[in-house]
Amino acid sequence: MSGTWHIYDSFSERMADGTCDLDNDTFKCALFTSSHTPAQTDDAYSALANEVANGNGYTTGGVTLTSVTWVESGGTVTFDCADISWTASGGSIVARYAIIYDDTDAGKQLVALCLPDDTPADITITDGNTGTLTIAGTGVFQSSGSWTL
Repeated sequence: MSGTWHIYDSFSERMADGTCDLDNDTFKCALFTSSHTPAQTDDAYSALANEVANGNGYTTGGVTLTSVTWVESGGTVTFDCADISWTASGGSIVARYAIIYDDTDAGKQLVALCLPDDTPADITITDGNTGTLTIAGTGVFQSSGSWTL
């Protein structure tokens, strides 16, 4: 599974004002069903509806991202992490959306949303199997600037 990550509107402000510390905060990725209605203006995990139910190998709140980095190279800053995975156990995990949020922030502010199957269609991780959300070689997102004098 892979897909393009879409940044939530308020994330850029929180990153700029220091509310979100990409170097030190803990980030999680949660899965949501097709009943979820994403909006670019959403800003808090706690306000979202239709997360995949706890069970069958999925834990409400999602999984903690590992190997998180925020690195500058050649004028481009990249937010990256290891691929994200869930293993179904006792039944299937069915989801439509993956959402990264800042678990350190009291409001659990949203970072980015991904549609792993851009058809769009649900993804199903069947019992006993692992579903992996592959992060692109360019990371979750990049920011760059250029100087023209």
